[in-house]
Amino acid sequence: MLNSMTGYGRGEASGAGKTVSVEIRAVNQRFLDVVVRLPRAYGALEEKIRQELKKSLNRGRVEVVLTIKEDNAQKRPVNVDTGLAMAYYNALKELAQKLSISADITAAGLLSLPEVITVAEPEWDEATLWPVVARALAAALAGLLEMRRAEGQRLQADLEARAAFVRRQVEAIRERAPEVPREYAARLRERVDELTGGMALDPGRLEMEVALMAERADITEEVVRLTSHLEQMQAAMAGAEPAGRRLDFILQEMWREINTIGSKAGDLTISHLVVAVKGELEKMREQVQNIE
Repeated sequence: MLNSMTGYGRGEASGAGKTVSVEIRAVNQRFLDVVVRLPRAYGALEEKIRQELKKSLNRGRVEVVLTIKEDNAQKRPVNVDTGLAMAYYNALKELAQKLSISADITAAGLLSLPEVITVAEPEWDEATLWPVVARALAAALAGLLEMRRAEGQRLQADLEARAAFVRRQVEAIRERAPEVPREYAARLRERVDELTGGMALDPGRLEMEVALMAERADITEEVVRLTSHLEQMQAAMAGAEPAGRRLDFILQEMWREINTIGSKAGDLTISHLVVAVKGELEKMREQVQNIE
């Protein structure tokens, strides 16, 4: 079954004195690109989160946002650098005197200056916190995968319907192909009769021309390969492995074959069928860009 590359999931877990929330968003991308956003103090968790996601995801741009709240935030001390605040104060007063302006200096203003006030980073132990993060991550990942599966089922149903339409057009091309040289021979004989006024010509020469035309317009191999590609597509969609890249390659090959048929056949009916097939293949290629 197919999986989409787009989806969203959210999970939350509590433990080790903290509450962990994880949100995962995924969109289309040719390769897997995992971006983790989390508080700077917990940067050591980033690589573990990335490796955990790689076990379940193969393609797409995946953004993970992790937030951690302490159950008792009052325990985090706030530190004021009094020396730095005094240095700022003196500098501001000196500047005000030089510019002959009022030095409207307040405590709140000083506290807002860089590095005057700092909040101590939370204390945490990776061995204790990681199981909590892992539970929240697993819940978010489960939601993401479920959304991807649901969207993948819709994409697969659409692709199967379009593949069935292409198969019918290819079968019509197959049935039409033998008529092309016969009709060409009939038109050629009529044209020769018009030009010669019914004079007898070497029939062998005429048949040779018809045979050469039939050889140039023979699309048997292309039709066989197109049919084979349709079967490969069905097998890829039914398989358990991610099929996005394989389907993209198969559709490229199908596009090549149908182009060759259109250029070789030289028949109006087949040309109309080729145009119809190309339209469906183009839509299928757009859909496949969403598949993992």
